[in-house]
Amino acid sequence: MSETQDARSSLSWPRITAGLGVFAVFLISSLVVWRTGMLDRLLDGEALEQAVMRLGPVGPLLIIGLMTVAIVMSPIPSAPIALASGAAYGHFWGALYVAVGSEAGALIAFGISRLIGYDALRAWLGARLPTSTLHRFGAAQNALMAVVFATRLMPFLSFDIISYAAGLTPLRTWRFAVATFLGIIPASFLLAHFGDEIASGDWRRAGITVLVLGLITLLPVGWKVIPARCRSALKRLLSAGQATDVTVRETASRTRPQESSPKGET
Repeated sequence: MSETQDARSSLSWPRITAGLGVFAVFLISSLVVWRTGMLDRLLDGEALEQAVMRLGPVGPLLIIGLMTVAIVMSPIPSAPIALASGAAYGHFWGALYVAVGSEAGALIAFGISRLIGYDALRAWLGARLPTSTLHRFGAAQNALMAVVFATRLMPFLSFDIISYAAGLTPLRTWRFAVATFLGIIPASFLLAHFGDEIASGDWRRAGITVLVLGLITLLPVGWKVIPARCRSALKRLLSAGQATDVTVRETASRTRPQESSPKGET
């Protein structure tokens, strides 16, 4: 029996059943959100803020729980929840609750994908990829961690899809958790800040927040482009400096005999 067949045979029925169960939960939750009008209520940030404020001390738990569910289940939007958190609890605490909920949801999505799909993907690709390729891919922990961190800085990329996709890679869980948490802090703070500014009615500062959030999305691009330009500029400066140094040395070597000849005659 080949290695691929061994890997496929190791896919136990409990995992297959778990996968079908998760798919059923996603399908049922999508239907519930759509048919009950829950999606419209979640999109109403003002109503959500009032509901959170009425809960008092339990409100932060609702924000964290909603953010977690929104990350795990795609039909539920997360941006209105983050705005409501900022409007209800301010910049710092609102951002903290959003970040904690996002981190919890990302880890759950990562774990579901790792539990159900990782072994199946390895079994399917095992016969198609050379062992050396699989080894290099598995050893690229820093590169995978950097990719997760960069994608977290891009709000236009689906947060939940990235979490599920990362679970299909050999990236270690703690690396995924660290990269995700560090990457979501800027967006969480700015969304909470934006919600707080909207609640206060300061639209000028809210516009500045949107501008800063847009600039954050360009950070991964700048990280790739700016160092290359800096390196090329540095190389040009170094080459120019070396050329100048050579010219100075040649000039000095030519003038030394002329300066020393009178001294030799005397």
